[in-house]
Amino acid sequence: MPTQRIEGAGIPPLDGEGPLWLQIRRAIAQAILSGEWTAGTRIPAELVLTSHYQTSRMTVNKAIQSLAAEGLVARRPRLGTVVTGRARERPVLEIWDAADAVHRSGGRYGYRLIDCAMVSSEDGLEGAPSIRILCLHLADDQPFQLEERLVSRNSAPTLACAHLHDVSPGQWLLANVPWTRAGHSLTARGATPLVAQHLALAEGAACLVVERRTWNGDAPVTFGRFWYPGDDDSQTARFRPSW
Repeated sequence: MPTQRIEGAGIPPLDGEGPLWLQIRRAIAQAILSGEWTAGTRIPAELVLTSHYQTSRMTVNKAIQSLAAEGLVARRPRLGTVVTGRARERPVLEIWDAADAVHRSGGRYGYRLIDCAMVSSEDGLEGAPSIRILCLHLADDQPFQLEERLVSRNSAPTLACAHLHDVSPGQWLLANVPWTRAGHSLTARGATPLVAQHLALAEGAACLVVERRTWNGDAPVTFGRFWYPGDDDSQTARFRPSW
C-alpha cells in the first residue's frame, strides 16, 4: 500500500471548542473519515503536530492514542503512524462522541449533566458497583441526544460525578479507560416521559435509540443508551456516518 505523507499545510485546523487534545483528535478524525486522509497515509509526527498546534507532546500523544484505540490509525515500526484500512470499514452503527457528530455537521456543541449517582451491585452494570449518569447533548442550543449510561466502578475506579460537570461521560472514558470490544443495537421507540421532557418531545414521539456496550477483555466497562428525536431530519443527518 503506498504511503502518503501529510505536510504542514495539510494539517487540519482546530475548531476551538473543548479540551485541546479532543480538538486535535476531532480534527484528525474528520480528515480520515471524510476520506481526505486515505488508508496508508502517514500522519505528521507527534513533534510536528506539537509545533503546529503549539501544545505539549503529551497532549498530542493523548489524541493519537485515542485514535489508535478506535482503530483509525496504527503505529508502524520505522514508518510512523498511518491511517488504517479499517478506518473506512467501520460499522455503520458505531457511535462517535456526540461532540464529534455535532461538529462534523457544522453545529455548535453543548453539554449538560442532568443526574449522576453511585449505585450498588444490585442496580449496577452486570452485577458491579456502578455510576449511573443522565446527560443531555445539544446542537446549536437544541436537544441533540439524551444519554443514559452505567459505568462499572471496577473498570473505572477513579471516575466520580464531579468529573462530569464539564466533560461528558464518553469524553472522560475515552481519555481514561481502555476498551477492547464493543457491541451495538439500534431500535425505534416511543419517548418515555423522561426522554420527552429532556428532548422537548411529546410523550410517545418517535425516537431513534442506540445502545452500546464496551468491554476491556472480559470486564464490562460501560453501557450507554442514546436517544435521538426520530422525526428530526437534522438529527438523522448528524447520526448518519460521514463516509
